[in-house]
Formats: sequence, structure tokens, C-alpha cells
Amino acid sequence: MSDTLELLEAIGRDASLRHASSEELANVLRQAQASEALTTAVSSGDRAPLAQEFGPNANYQPQATQSPGYEEDEPGDDEGETSDAPSPSKKSPTDEPTK
Repeated sequence: MSDTLELLEAIGRDASLRHASSEELANVLRQAQASEALTTAVSSGDRAPLAQEFGPNANYQPQATQSPGYEEDEPGDDEGETSDAPSPSKKSPTDEPTK
């Protein structure tokens, strides 16, 4: 099985293998003395032989979410926010009209 994983990694790294036709890749795998399951999976396009070789381990989706975290302030509560721009209610001395 470790040889199969190494061959799959090599296929993933080498663009000429990754984009090769199934016949070409199957010939390369036979020359590399790949496992029968890998060669069969490549020639037939069916991954079931690989599942048998690797065993019945299920691949589960992680239960992580990508939502924003908890915020203490309620939406619309501007008291804690800071900004570099002057607030509309405060005028700076340079805002006074010249006479």
C-alpha cells in the first residue's frame, strides 16, 4: 500500500502523468510494477479496486464551519467603534469658515 501511495503522489506531482491518457498511465504503472489494484483502477476508471486495497476506512467531511465568531456587541452598536475620520457631530477648528 505504501508503494501505491508513493505512485499516486508521483502522478500528482508530474503534470505529464497527471494529464496522460488512461492507457499511457497504465503502461507507466505496469513498468513501475504498481499494484494490480492501482493499475486496474487507472485502466478502468473505477476506484473500487483502490478502496479494496486501502481498506474500509470511510472519509468523513470535517464538521468545521466558516462562519464569523461570536461578537459581544450587538449589530448597530457604534459606541465601541473607533475611526480615523472625524464624527459628523464634531467640528475641527479648520472647518470654520474664513472671513
